[in-house]
Amino acid sequence: MSAPGTSSTIAKATRDGYGDALLELGEEHSDIVVLDADLSGSTKTSLFKKKFPERFFNVGVAEQNLVGHAAGLAISGLTPFASSFAMFLSGRAWEVVRNSVAYPYLNVKLVASHGGITVGEDGASHQCIEDFAVMRVIPGMTVICPSDYEETKQVIRKIYEFKGPVYVRVGRPPIPILERNGYQFEIGKAEKRSDGKDVTIVSCGVMTNEAEQATQILKTKGISVDFLNMATIKPLDEAAILESAQKTNLVITCEEHNTIGGLGSAVSEFLSENHPVPILKIGMKDQFGTSGTWSDLMDYFGLRAKNVVEVVEKGLTLKKR
Repeated sequence: MSAPGTSSTIAKATRDGYGDALLELGEEHSDIVVLDADLSGSTKTSLFKKKFPERFFNVGVAEQNLVGHAAGLAISGLTPFASSFAMFLSGRAWEVVRNSVAYPYLNVKLVASHGGITVGEDGASHQCIEDFAVMRVIPGMTVICPSDYEETKQVIRKIYEFKGPVYVRVGRPPIPILERNGYQFEIGKAEKRSDGKDVTIVSCGVMTNEAEQATQILKTKGISVDFLNMATIKPLDEAAILESAQKTNLVITCEEHNTIGGLGSAVSEFLSENHPVPILKIGMKDQFGTSGTWSDLMDYFGLRAKNVVEVVEKGLTLKKR
């Protein structure tokens, strides 16, 4: 087994973590109902559907209705989990999310699968790289993007306990499960993956594994990394970011999202008012994705560990000026 602070050789999709956790929770809590927009095989809500068909509702290809029905079920005292692809749940249904879920602050859990470019061959029309931005701008909305299968399972349990609207993005590809000792996910709290003094790396989702590898490579170069897995994009763990930035005075953010409006923007907005330091953002550079395997697209768009290393080294030159 790998030591803490590394990735294991076991790979599972975060959407599988969602499906498995939802099934477990369904057996424990009879108030949970699940809604899907004719994509239950892809979102992994089909596991819940098979076990609890009377508590599962397929609204068809109609995400606005999906969210509206979820709002009604929440008003009735149930705890609805509503799922579709990130492109449609955050995009097509945005106005209903804002006015029917967030404005009345209803206890609706929106879990969006197939986020980011790792959707792969479906291409730019389905590769949602704007969801963090459009969801975190809604008042009162909690936004989460877990790093791996195991963290996803913990996230789903925590959002069930939390009373209020939540948006969670999960992904399609199998990614390495990170080694952890006794880690417990908490909404709004970062996970410290490593202590360092030279540079802060803040990541979420699939990019946490890439940043993990980069941290190990940088260590061999004599560069120590203060590494934060920031699964909760909103509310941001401002205390952890401030403490780290004050120590390193250089921050690199890593996300499978447009560098406009996502994790990098959230970190920049906070630090610009509290501790201005150089901040470099790794992500989609204001560009759409394209069709290809998820792995090839990570390479093509510069979302790999080697790219993180290059950006860190560039950032260190800024500190010396």
